[in-house]
Amino acid sequence: GLAIAIERIISLNLSTTNTSKLLSKVEDALESGGVEAAKEVTKSTRGPVASIFTQGLMRMSEGIEMVEKSVIAYGSVEMGRLERGLVWISLFISLAPMLGFMGTVIGMIGAFDAIEAAGDISPSLVAGGIKVALLTTVGGLIVAIILQLFYNYCVSKIDSIVNSMEDASISLVDLLVKHNLSK
Repeated sequence: GLAIAIERIISLNLSTTNTSKLLSKVEDALESGGVEAAKEVTKSTRGPVASIFTQGLMRMSEGIEMVEKSVIAYGSVEMGRLERGLVWISLFISLAPMLGFMGTVIGMIGAFDAIEAAGDISPSLVAGGIKVALLTTVGGLIVAIILQLFYNYCVSKIDSIVNSMEDASISLVDLLVKHNLSK
């Protein structure tokens, strides 16, 4: 679970794009070299915003309506890519405390087996089993808490990227309308 969370955090941080800088470059490219130059700018830029721009620019010859539809459709594809792996992190968040609790039950069974074998109750006899039981519970909770923090960070980062994608998409369409009117 931790490996998936770390991979997601790295991937999401690499997916962040300076949208205003990209829009400025696309606008300059549209003015100097047209749609093809703008496509080259977006293809050479990483991140979901640039990918959405590329898809929109590829549909420019079909009209602004197709650009909008393409941007919306590809935005959903990019969002799916951003959310990849989050289900597994959520699963491990749920499983970790359960596994810890299972360890608790196993530890308590061991403690009762020791009592049964000895025939009497002695604090030192029971303490070992209870200690194992508590350690597994703590371990499960620690794993779940850490993964929950990473999960919440990932969800927050995805929300931020998606908002950026939506704002940038509107700006791209406005930019393309302005570019078409100035021809």
